[in-house]
Amino acid sequence: MLTRRTLAAALIAAIAMPGLAVAQATTPSAATIERKLEAAPRVKLRPSERVTIREFKRRPDLRRMARSIDIQSINFAFGSAAISSSQYDKIENIADALRRILRRDPGARVLIEGHTDAVGSFQSNQILSEQRAASLKRTLVREFDVPGYALETVGYGEEFLLVPTQNENWQNRRVTLRRFDDFIR
Repeated sequence: MLTRRTLAAALIAAIAMPGLAVAQATTPSAATIERKLEAAPRVKLRPSERVTIREFKRRPDLRRMARSIDIQSINFAFGSAAISSSQYDKIENIADALRRILRRDPGARVLIEGHTDAVGSFQSNQILSEQRAASLKRTLVREFDVPGYALETVGYGEEFLLVPTQNENWQNRRVTLRRFDDFIR
């Protein structure tokens, strides 16, 4: 039951930190995800310039050119890669968008990038980001019937912070979906 005190605290938090109150709770709609991943490519590579998936994962210059969207609303328990069923409504938006894209273009490929904030060691953040990306792929495939062949995963740990801070920051704990079929051989 909501008490006046709880309601007042929530209101004060929303006024004092509006980005925090909205951004953590907001998941992009399936249509928004689809629109971002279906946008015209920023760059068209010639066939001779295309790379392997492995090289694409290692080249930030290429990844920045790819169509992408950050998903900051999937909540993981501290130090965990498990996705609880309470997060499935958020993941359903991702799955709906990916299935529609794949229906129109069976050759579409999406990289699921895991990112962490800078709290903890570099190595533990790297491992955790890899596990979270793999966990999202597993959930999309097993629970939402997204074809596994269309998804690749990679973890970047704290390497690409959106907010440059060594402190905890929810904006840095995210998953990025990046369309890469235009870049690979």
